[in-house]
Amino acid sequence: MLETFKIVDLPAQAVACIHITVPATQIQTVMGPGIQELFAALQEQGVAPTGPWFTHHSRRPTDTFDFDICLPVAAAVKEQGRVKSGTIPAMRAAQTVYQGAYEGLGEAWGTFIQQIADAGHRTKVDLVETYVLGPETGAPPQEWRTQLTQPLE
Repeated sequence: MLETFKIVDLPAQAVACIHITVPATQIQTVMGPGIQELFAALQEQGVAPTGPWFTHHSRRPTDTFDFDICLPVAAAVKEQGRVKSGTIPAMRAAQTVYQGAYEGLGEAWGTFIQQIADAGHRTKVDLVETYVLGPETGAPPQEWRTQLTQPLE
């Protein structure tokens, strides 16, 4: 299920992140360890995230995924292994929330992108998925909530 999208202006966001480029078939094997590594590095540095984790994709996924696993933070973090400090730039974007299992995200994105185009907006190539409610909460997959953010031209 997709909520009606809205247009928002988002400020720049400091993040701790891990960059990953993998074949689509490996996404499920790299995501969990990457998230754990990111949370562990922040905990070791005594840095608390300021919101839920998200992925920032430099382009729409194809047969490969090229993205950063990110945690929003209040200030820069120290480089630690694969964990780097970064910034998601300020942007004007279309946002919606998808409710359901992660397997439905591809179809949700397709519908969302079409809705944006039908409304006369032009999109950039990158995108953001914020995992608001997921498996770590014990909620069933049909209740998981992922915020989809599509930067606009």
